[in-house]
Formats: sequence, structure tokens, C-alpha cells
Amino acid sequence: MAFELPQLPYAKNALEPHISAQTFDFHHGKHHNAYVVKTNELLAGTALEGKSLEAVIQSAKDSGDNGLFNQSAQIWNHTFFWNSMKPGGGGAPSGAIAEKINASFGSYEEFAKQFKAAGAGRFGSGWVWLVAEGDSVKIVASLNADTPLVTPGQTPLLTCDVWEHAYYLDYQNRRPDFLAAFLDHLVNWDFANANLAQA
Repeated sequence: MAFELPQLPYAKNALEPHISAQTFDFHHGKHHNAYVVKTNELLAGTALEGKSLEAVIQSAKDSGDNGLFNQSAQIWNHTFFWNSMKPGGGGAPSGAIAEKINASFGSYEEFAKQFKAAGAGRFGSGWVWLVAEGDSVKIVASLNADTPLVTPGQTPLLTCDVWEHAYYLDYQNRRPDFLAAFLDHLVNWDFANANLAQA
């Protein structure tokens, strides 16, 4: 079975005014879809055809196949990003993730400060993640398609995409404003709690 573009978990206008339907037209409809198309092209007729997306990503990483890794990891990263947001999201977390953030950063406010700084400071294109590692949580900024999915000992909990195409139509060059909107209005702490429970 070839990979297919996953549906968004909400209507493409559901995150307005923080992320516009126009951004989703390009980001989901064109960028995300292009990764799916290219991954399927690269897998056709190979031993990896029909394997799970996670298996493809890990195999590409292990073998040094950067072309396949970049395309397939971006399918996974984007799907994870869509689920890291929800309509009416944002603000301080509750539940187990709140306890982990307080234990690891001292407060939600300190976490938010460090998360925004890591995302704004990611030179070029990439991602900023909250991951579980051991008994704590930490912030990781990754370059291009890199993902903690293939980092031993880390479990991704949520992510924010800081490639320019994620925010430029809505925020132009104001990446810090996009990161603030993500935390204040969009982040899906229920998703993070669910991932933490499986870590």
C-alpha cells in the first residue's frame, strides 16, 4: 500500500486567525502532499515498499539514505505537528505533562520562554520539540527533517514546525510571534499527555 496524505484532524480554517486556511492549502495540501508523493516514488519496487512509515524512516536513517529519510520523516513530522494543535488549544497544560514540565523547567512560564527561544534560534529550517527522556522532559530543536522519533531514549510529545512555509503567509518573518501563538492559542496538551502516557 502506498502512503496517502493524512487528513487534517480539524477543518483547514479551524485554527484561524492564528493559522489561516490559505496556509493549510499550501502547507498541508502542497508541501505535506509532496513528501508523500516523493516517498512513494522512492519506495516503488524496493524491499521497503509496504513497510510502516516508522520502519521506512528508521531504515533510511540507519542506511544513510538521506533522500528517503528527508521525504519520509517529513510525512511523519507534519502529521505529528497537525496533531500537536487543536482549535481552542494553548495556554498552560494540566495533568501529567504539567507535572513533568514543572519538575523539569521549574514552571510553565520558564518552559514557554525556553521553547520559544529554541524555536526562534533554530537557524534555517527545522522543528522545536518537547520530548520525554528518562524521567524528565526536555526541549529539542532539530534541523530540516530530523526527528526525535529515531533518537534512542527520546519520545516526541509535541512539536512546532519552524520552516518558513509553516508561518510566512500569516506572520511573514515574525517567527517569534508564530511560536507565541502556537503556545498561547494552539498547542494540544491532550495530545502531549497521551504521548507521555506511552513513553
